[in-house]
Order: sequence, then C-alpha cells, then structure tokens
Amino acid sequence: MTVLTFHKEKPTTDQDAKTATTASSTAVAATAQPAPVKPATTPTRPAVQERGERAVPELTFTVQDRAVHDRAIQEPTRKVQQRARASQEPASVQQPTAVGKNPTAQNRTQEPCRAKELIRAAKRATAQEPGLVQESHRTAQSRTAQSSTQTGTAQDQAVHEPSVQEAARAAVPTGVREQGSESGEDPAGSVAAALAAGELAHLLFDEKDGDTVHEPWRALVDSEAFVYRTGLTPQERTELSYQRLRLVNEVAGDPEALAHDPRRLAALHEWTGFTDSGLCTISGIHYNLFLGSILDHDGHTRDLTPYTSLQHTGTFLCTELDHGNDVTALETTATLDPATGGFDLHTPTPGARKFMPNTSTTGGPKTALVAARLITGDTDHGVYLFLVPLSDAAGHLPGITVALLPERLGSPVDHCITSFDHVPLPRTALLQAPHGHLTPDNTLSSNLTSRRKRLLHSISRVTTGKLCMSAAAIGAARTALDIAVRHAHTRHISGPKAGERVPLAAHRTHSGRLADALATTYAMTFLHRETLTAHTRTPDDPDTERLVALTKAWATWQARDIITEARERCGAQGLFTHNRLADLHTNIEGTITAEGDNLVIWTKAAAETLFHPTPQPTSVTPAIDPTQATDPTVAHQQLTDPTFLHNLLAHAQILWTQRARTAARTSPRGNPLARWNTTSTPALTMIETHTQRHAGAALHAAATRTTHPTTHHLLTTLHQLFILNQLRPHTGDLLAHNHLTPEHLDQLPHTLNALHTALVPHLPTLTQAFNTPQHTQPATPLTHPAG
Repeated sequence: MTVLTFHKEKPTTDQDAKTATTASSTAVAATAQPAPVKPATTPTRPAVQERGERAVPELTFTVQDRAVHDRAIQEPTRKVQQRARASQEPASVQQPTAVGKNPTAQNRTQEPCRAKELIRAAKRATAQEPGLVQESHRTAQSRTAQSSTQTGTAQDQAVHEPSVQEAARAAVPTGVREQGSESGEDPAGSVAAALAAGELAHLLFDEKDGDTVHEPWRALVDSEAFVYRTGLTPQERTELSYQRLRLVNEVAGDPEALAHDPRRLAALHEWTGFTDSGLCTISGIHYNLFLGSILDHDGHTRDLTPYTSLQHTGTFLCTELDHGNDVTALETTATLDPATGGFDLHTPTPGARKFMPNTSTTGGPKTALVAARLITGDTDHGVYLFLVPLSDAAGHLPGITVALLPERLGSPVDHCITSFDHVPLPRTALLQAPHGHLTPDNTLSSNLTSRRKRLLHSISRVTTGKLCMSAAAIGAARTALDIAVRHAHTRHISGPKAGERVPLAAHRTHSGRLADALATTYAMTFLHRETLTAHTRTPDDPDTERLVALTKAWATWQARDIITEARERCGAQGLFTHNRLADLHTNIEGTITAEGDNLVIWTKAAAETLFHPTPQPTSVTPAIDPTQATDPTVAHQQLTDPTFLHNLLAHAQILWTQRARTAARTSPRGNPLARWNTTSTPALTMIETHTQRHAGAALHAAATRTTHPTTHHLLTTLHQLFILNQLRPHTGDLLAHNHLTPEHLDQLPHTLNALHTALVPHLPTLTQAFNTPQHTQPATPLTHPAG
C-alpha cells in the first residue's frame, strides 16, 4: 500500500511569500483585478511511501512540460534503480487480510500505526536524494504488479476509447492538447505519478505544516481503533464515539493548545468527519464550543483540569426549541440573586428548552456552557454564557431535566432536549470578558452597547465551528471520490468486442463526472485553506467572517453533491453502509445545518455584500459597445486562459449584482420583507458566483506554488475545468453582453471534453494524493457485508 506523508520544505523567501500571497488575494478580493500569477520559485520535495492498492497510471504531459520532465526524471530514475539492484531485496506485495467483520482491514496487530516511522524514513530519503520518490524501485514494481491485476491503467483507457481522445484532440484549442504518454513499462511513469501524488498531497495538506496540523489526526484514524464496525446499535455507536474521544485527547497532548489553534481544530474535523461522524460532532463541541469559549473569556482564572482530562465532557447549550437562527430571542434566564451573589437558571417556557445538545449521561459526566439572558433587578443585559454542571457519576443533577431525542439522520449522537427548573449557580458560573463583566456591586460593565454584539462575542466560537463543519464536509467528499475512483478502475464490464472486459473508468459518461467532482473538490480544499489562513490572521474582520460563512455554505452544499455523485457511480454497492458511501451521504446533512443553516448564512452574506464594490475585470476583456456584433479582443481569447476565465466569472457576478441592486432600488418602499423577497433571487446568484471566484482563485494560486511540472499541469487542468463548469449557467448572459462570442460557445463542449481526456487517466493519482487512511477504505472491489 502506498502512504503519502507530509514533509517540510525549505522556507520561502520574503519575496516568494509576498508573490504567492499577492497572487491569491489579488484574484479573489472584492475589488481585485484577476491576472496571471508568477509561480513561486521555491522547490518542493514530495514524499511518497506505501499507500493504496490502486492503479498508478503513467502520466502524460503537455508539449512544454515534456522537456522539463525528462531532465527531472531520467537521472533520479537511474539512481532509484541502482539502489534497488544493490539492495538485492525481493519485491514484496502485501495481500489484504480480513480482520473481524471488515474485509478491507489489513492485519496490523503488530504495527497499529506506522505513520511516524514512515515520516522519518521519508525525511531520511529526502535528505539523501532531494526530489526523488521516497521509496525503492522494488516497491514501485510491487505497486505496478498490483495495478496490473486490480485496476484498469491509463493504457487500458487509451485502448478502449481512442476515437473519443482523437476527436477531442482535433477539436480542442491549442493550450489544452497533450502529448501521448510513453510506454507503461518505463519506470519513469510510475515515478512521475508518485511524485505528482506526493506533491499534490503536500499542497493539499498545509505544505510545510502538514506534519503537525494533519498527520497526527490521519495517523489516529488509520489505527486499529478506527476500523469500521458493523452491526452496532445506535447506542453502541454513540458509546464508541465517546471512547474514541479519549484517544483524540491523548493525541491532542495539550487540549488547551488545541482549542486555541483553529487549523488543528479544523484538521481534526477533516479526518474524523468521514471515519466517525459522531466523534467529529462531540469533539467539535468539547474542544471548540465548550473549552474554546471558556478560554476566550476568563479561562486563565479557572481550573480546567476536569475538562482537559475528560473527567467531564463539555457541551454547549444555545439553540432552543423555538429559537434556532434567531438566537437574540433566546428565553432561558439567569437571574442574579442579590442575597447569594449567584444566579437562578431557569427555563420559563416549553419553547425555551435547549434543543439537541449532547447532554445524556452516555460518555460520563457532562458540564455545559448555557446561553441565557443575564437579568439583574429589572434589567435584561442580553445573552451571556454560564458554566453549568449537568451530571455526575450518579446521573443528572437536581433541577435538570434531560430527554433523549429520537434517532436522527446520520451517525448517532446523544442529542437531547434539556430544561432547567430554578437551578442555583455560583457567581463564578458567569463567563466574563471585556464585553460583559459583573462588578462586585452587581453592575454590568461592557465595552459594547449593543446586546446583539455582546451575544455575538459570547458565541464567537461558532465562526470557528463553521470552518470545522466545512473541513468535515471536504474530508468526506475526498473520501467518497477516493472510493468511487477505486471502484471505477476495479469494476470491469463487457467491452465493445466479444469477450472483452473494460473498467468503468474507460467510459467517459462515468469518469468525466468524477473528473468534474475532483475539480470542485480540489477547489473546495484550497478555498478552505485560504479562508482558514485569513481567519487565523484577522479573526474579527467582518470580511473574514463573511468569507468563513460563504466557505461553509458553499463547501458543504458542494460536498453533498459530490458524495451523491460518488455514491451513484458505485451503483448498488454504494447503498451498503459497509462500503461507507451510504454513511457519508447521510452524515453530510448535519454539516449543512450545524453552526448556522446554510441558506440563512448565505442570505445574510448576500445582503451584506450587495452594495460592496463590485469586482473589476482586467483590460483583457474591456467594455464594448453592446450593439457591436463582435469584438476582436474578446474573440481571440482562449477558453483555457486563466485571466480570461476569471474575468468571465467576474462579469457574471457584476451582472447579477446589478440586477439585485436594481431590484432593491425599484421595489416599493415601506415593506422591507417584500423588498428583500424581490432582491433575494439575483442576490443569491451573485453571492454564489462571488464564492466560486474565491474558490477558483485559490485553486489557481495552488498551481502557481509548485515547480513540479506534472503537478502544475494537473492543477492547471483542474482549474480550467472547474471555472468552465461554473461558467456554464452564465454563458447566455455573457454572450448577450459580448463577453463571449458564438465561437466560444461552439468551443465550450469540445474544450470540456478535452479537459476530461487530459484528466481521466490521472484520476487515481489525483485521489491518491488525498492520503485516505487504510482503515477507512472499503474492500476493493466493493462488496456487500457478507462478501
């Protein structure tokens, strides 16, 4: 099996960093002018080791890539071969061994987790021979042997659909055409594929920080403790999630440091979301919403040992039965008792009961942060957070009523309805901060006059939660595609000739859809990375908060579509939970609603963005006379030019912005709801296009950060495919406003087909870069549970 590991690269110079940062931010800012970006000059060194049982097709290159590739590959290949011959060690192919009820799990009882060992080996190899594949030639031969028996290779596809490729090459614009690949017997092909997958993984997983941000969580979920178990009841699955939470706590090392680090928190969700969605939920609540909120307030004054040691699991009670997105209307009260100096916590109405928190006794004692209205005398100061013990070893504490909710869609969690009957709290229960501090004389001091802003400060961890939800969704989408691509190369069907068997991937109707999904998934991942970086640098900036919300909504919606596509491409086998896709399909729904319902935060962002400055395309597509039939400047633009493509998307956003503004200005005054109802449809299209521009720019920026020719070629092709797919709904508008020509529309299907032709042979390489943990992968080929 081939495992891709993360590595550290040489630090970039200040000028390199400035170039890369400018490239990304210039292309996505609201007032930005998209333009081609100079590639970063810092070399990268992918590390590749044993991982998945998949075909590694020989890569093909553009004309301009070939010369560079030959120089980069030929000498390293000879050195790899020389070292392999010198070692005189026989090739070794590890065969899958059934473990328990999971036919995919390998027998790892003697080595439950090799991640650190593999990382050390990769670093040693990198130090000895920079730029080489970090594995011996014998391992490459072993993987090639597996590929020949288990999967359809790139050469298979070339044999089974030559007419499609030839037609595409004849119709495609110059910038898309590729040279044919060399013979599959050339070891440079396997080396190139491994190098590309390693470099892609390096870019996908935070580059030089991957070892600390991602690798600990990937190694954890690749351990024996996370082998998928069938036949468990919902209660047993919930209990298992709480048991695994303790493993997360061990890997975290310092839970407070984890709660302070949004990148590690998001990575935790990215790797646990597709392995144990229940664990993903309860860990996000404990470390982010609960522990993180305490630390953001007055955590330095409190003993947090019971929570960092998991003697008590933390939970977060904000949403009420009658109040979801309108949290400013929460009814639960915490009334100051002047006699004791403490508070009386009370649920005044049935609608004020806290809805869906994990407050049962499953997993041990729980302590909660409860959002309640602070009442002193006759004054309502707004909503603040209170630290409230809910249960101990004997059960729930007096005055606290907890009712388990029915089983919900997706992985089970102990969701409950919780109410309080005049529960006394000490004065220290109130979390205090500059936005709300209760003085000794019971006067509330605050640096904010707005009760709404005080609430938003109190529950600001919801913003980090949005990043965590989008990370979980992106990880699930990558896993679904990994499974689907494996299936496409291991599932063979009757071919066009008698007795011939061809892989599903040979059919463009099958593999083209997967290529489209991969382009979106790469764009989602890189958008999330850039959004997370912005949040880390300027967490309180309104534009950053809006970008976080847009990323969450767009990524989780896209992930649902991608998982649905992957499930369908696996046919009936994709319906079995044993093969993981069915679970991914149901689990993704929770990310769409959690930490802010997608449509609500999408609508809020659209309203806020509506009268912001609109994007200004570069002079490559200048404004022209609408009466002019054609424009020479536009007519000569290629559908593969990144500047032209981004400008087209900017034009589409401008058109929908103008329509939304016109609707808002011409609607009858005096009825805000009717006015917004008229404006909302074009405004939502505007904000969707705005987010797609950010995602496309993030993908383009990633392509500029690599000097590896094959990786750059693959990312560039993915970028072209992604942007063209986003433009398809807008082509009529763009044609009507002379931003496209009829010739462009004629070329569009041919260009898309050519991009599919370029990418399809490399789908295994593109998904190999996802580094999906072995224990989370179903059997290859997919089976039913008894298989």
